[in-house]
Amino acid sequence: MKASHLVIYRYAIPFTEPITVKGHRLVQREGIAVALKSEEGGHTAWGEIAPLPGLHRETLQSAEAQLVGVLSRHDFAAPGILPEELFPSVRTGLEMVMINLEALTSGVPPLLSLNGHVAAQVPLNALLFGDTELIMQRAEKYFALGYRTFKLKVTAGDTANAIRSINALHRAYGERITLRLDANQTLTLDEALEFARHLPRNSIAYIEEPLKEAELIGEFFAKTAIQTALDETLWQKPDLLFQIPEASLAALILKPNRLGGISATRQLARYARKHNLLAVFSSAFESGISLSFYTLLAASTAVKPAACGLDTFRYLEHDLLEAPFGAENALLDPRKLYREGANVRERSLKRVSLWTL
Repeated sequence: MKASHLVIYRYAIPFTEPITVKGHRLVQREGIAVALKSEEGGHTAWGEIAPLPGLHRETLQSAEAQLVGVLSRHDFAAPGILPEELFPSVRTGLEMVMINLEALTSGVPPLLSLNGHVAAQVPLNALLFGDTELIMQRAEKYFALGYRTFKLKVTAGDTANAIRSINALHRAYGERITLRLDANQTLTLDEALEFARHLPRNSIAYIEEPLKEAELIGEFFAKTAIQTALDETLWQKPDLLFQIPEASLAALILKPNRLGGISATRQLARYARKHNLLAVFSSAFESGISLSFYTLLAASTAVKPAACGLDTFRYLEHDLLEAPFGAENALLDPRKLYREGANVRERSLKRVSLWTL
């Protein structure tokens, strides 16, 4: 890969409705788009650096400052030899843009597969939240659009609403849908056990991050037979993955821009495959630049990809791509979307700086 220069852009996209992340109420998604230009052929590859308030430790300002530092030191050559101490969002964006430029200049799609196979489709799960009436309205809408996997948020202090909603969904759809829960590490073990006691039998596939203390997941499983998915634990306490009893786990939730890049995410996907866990790729409300890449990544790391949490595009008023990222019948076409992910609407971006490499 030979690159001549890199351009840094800022973007801001309004949310269709306010989003709350760990107590941070957000009305727009802000981020950085990076364009890497090749010396020959006139190719332009894109990557995205987009820390999310409430999810990432780094801010957008500190991420941009670190990116400028990397460029100032010319410490920028290939995905495998980037500086060690990069913020997760910065490493993800740089790895993405370099992989994309290599694909453009070679004319060959990125070799992200673990086994030489790229799935033709990647299913989506739909996110459900709100009171029971609103959840059922959204579920009806999404079911009609072809969704068959749903993720329901469980809020500490309001588990009664979640139980009502789960019962309503179970009565309405039964085994026609797969229901996942996400408690975002908000419950004590006693609260989680009490909550589990009220769930209809066989109504959920798993509960994502049920406990404030992830170390107790094995005990939760032993007392409920309900499996767990790991999300925040994968970056907060990564060693716990190897200590939690394997039988208690159902899935790993893979957010590349929080886990620390494409390479780190592929390693976890490889672990999931080896241990018969679902690899559920998920986003942090990024634009189609990232979503198109994550779709190809999901299609490349499992023979039959799990329903992924890449439906967050629905919460952005517009995309950065000429052909906005989207699904048909709740299915993503990875090859098509990856091609379209290379066509960015530069007019929707604010240019910040240009760096000669």
